Amino acid sequence: MYLALLVIFLQCSELYAQGKVYQVFTFNGVKIKVEPSDKVKNGAPMSIICHADISKNTDFQLKHNFTFFKDGKLVFMTISDKEDARYEIPVAKSADTGDYECRVKAGDKLVISKPIYVWVAGMTKPILTADKKEVSEGEIVKLRCELPEEVPPLEFFFRKTKTNSEPIEKRVAEQNQNFSEMEYYVEAGDNILQFDCFGKRQVKSGWESSQHSNKTLVTVKEPFRKPTLITTPSNNFTEGDIIEFECSTVAAEMRGIEIIFQKNRTILNSVRDKKFLKYSTLATQEDSGEYLCKVEQGAVSKTTKLNVFVSELFPKPTLSASMTQLDENKDLILNCSINGLRRANFSILRKSSSGDILLKKSRILAIKVNVNDTGSYTCKAEVKGIVKESKPVRISVYAPVSKPTLSVVSGSPEVVLGKPLQLICHSVMGTPPITFTFYKGDEIKKNVTNDTYATFLDEDIGLNDNGGYKCDARNNHSSGVKTSNILNVTVIVPIRGASLGSVPYGEVEVGSDTTFLCSVNEGSWPIDFKFFKKTDHEVLLHEVREYSDRTIWHKKTMKRKDTGTYYCMASNRASVDVRSRPITISVILAAWQKGVIAAFVLTAMAGAGAVALWWFLRKKKKAKGPSMEMSGSALAPNLTSEKLTRPPSDGNYYSGSGYIEDNENHMKSTDESKGPDLESAEVDYTEVEVSTLDPHRDSMENRHSRIYGHPDAT
Repeated sequence: MYLALLVIFLQCSELYAQGKVYQVFTFNGVKIKVEPSDKVKNGAPMSIICHADISKNTDFQLKHNFTFFKDGKLVFMTISDKEDARYEIPVAKSADTGDYECRVKAGDKLVISKPIYVWVAGMTKPILTADKKEVSEGEIVKLRCELPEEVPPLEFFFRKTKTNSEPIEKRVAEQNQNFSEMEYYVEAGDNILQFDCFGKRQVKSGWESSQHSNKTLVTVKEPFRKPTLITTPSNNFTEGDIIEFECSTVAAEMRGIEIIFQKNRTILNSVRDKKFLKYSTLATQEDSGEYLCKVEQGAVSKTTKLNVFVSELFPKPTLSASMTQLDENKDLILNCSINGLRRANFSILRKSSSGDILLKKSRILAIKVNVNDTGSYTCKAEVKGIVKESKPVRISVYAPVSKPTLSVVSGSPEVVLGKPLQLICHSVMGTPPITFTFYKGDEIKKNVTNDTYATFLDEDIGLNDNGGYKCDARNNHSSGVKTSNILNVTVIVPIRGASLGSVPYGEVEVGSDTTFLCSVNEGSWPIDFKFFKKTDHEVLLHEVREYSDRTIWHKKTMKRKDTGTYYCMASNRASVDVRSRPITISVILAAWQKGVIAAFVLTAMAGAGAVALWWFLRKKKKAKGPSMEMSGSALAPNLTSEKLTRPPSDGNYYSGSGYIEDNENHMKSTDESKGPDLESAEVDYTEVEVSTLDPHRDSMENRHSRIYGHPDAT
């Protein structure tokens, strides 16, 4: 039974599983739209509708998550089993303008709609408030403009309108709030002020503007009135008249009132805490112009202007001079006059940095001038207390120039060839400016105008420019030109091409004389010649000054130590040392010295040979015994120990075979049978200097007739 029930249950379960269907759906798309349209008037209702287009395999319920975004920010979300969702905005505002999109999620699937742009046209009307309804001139009124239903960022525009004037607009940007505040300074002359404002915000299609706010009126009180400026007796005056000015105002409170009277930015008078100001002056033509009366209290300032004209009583005087440039000790006449008027109080003055110097109270001044009278002169004329001054006249008085002196700036009237020459021309006396003219020969080289001296640089110096320089000096004195003495300048030619030679040349015998010749190719006299021998350091042997291009130095009794290298050096006032090429001198033995040494060496060699032969024969005779054999064998090496040696000396020499070095190896036999002759037989030796004669050497007499190694040898 139980088995039957189990079979029936399994069959029923299989039939139920076969009847169950798996649920499948897919999004065909998501769309968003706006009702009534995508352009909505500000304040009207608006709906954002999101529709999900979904396909299913069977008819089953599906939950949809709808999310609405504006400009990327979440604004509304809902869950529904329907395929449509609505985002209702009952009253649309300008801030609702933007890009809207819808996202729909069902199960694990999400679809996003394309965005739609919604434009809410128009903005709410702003509200304007003022902190005061009545202010005084100079005070500040504070305004507040608010767009309560708008979202920042916003732009606020405040407008101020005076009576019978165009509005003055100010702009303020607000990034974080929907209101803005502005302060206005109430200026003098403001009466009834009218304020209003409006707002703007930037949208995708451009700028959106609000309506203008309510108009707010502010009444302005006047703390004092605009000043009154008058002159008496009239506005037109003649020089010498008294002008009286009066400036006044009416104020509710005099404390802090200040009246200032000025002309051309210059304050003439001022008073404080008073209603009026007075000012008077003696009229001159310079008093014509615009005058200004200004009344100030705190930040309020009011001004009144008045033009005054003063006619001329008499013209400015004119100062004339008999001469404006004249020599000292000449007569000068100054005359002061007024065109069309002869009766006036005249005075003649000289201008000075410390003040004018009165010379004479008269129309005419006659003086004999000197150089100290150089300067500017004016005259003044006075009529009815009005004083006028003429234009200044410049008077120049000249003293004659003295004869100028021309000299070389360096002091010495010499110049090295190729170097520039700077000259100075100077006049001790003479009124500047002085014009100096430099001449080279008859050619004008330079004109210079200076006070007392002038310089000239001649950069083109040649061999023939040894003289002919002069200069002229002149000024405005009638005496004319003064000329300096002619300046002769010595042109120093630098040394060029020094050379050294000698007689004899190359080799010189001991004890003989040598003549050295040093010469130059070019150079101005005198010339300093110096002779040197080159060792580890330079050794000066001889020096002389010559008024010639060459010099000769006789060196007597040459010695072996005089062997070496010689050169000479030449210089003159150009201060350039020129060195010759070196020559080498060898000091050798004379011919007769060489002959004596050779004869002595030959004689010594012959004597030594005879002694050696005798000794050899004697030893051979005794060689029969054993002792003789030993002696003979001991002598043999001694005979072979002869050698050439070179003892220290200060000269060159050669050693011959007659020099035997036998001090250490001399044989001393201990054999008793040698006899006294053999024991006492010691070979004497002599140190000699030997020089081999050169058969190819020329005779010394043939060399004395000329100088070798010198380009000027004769």
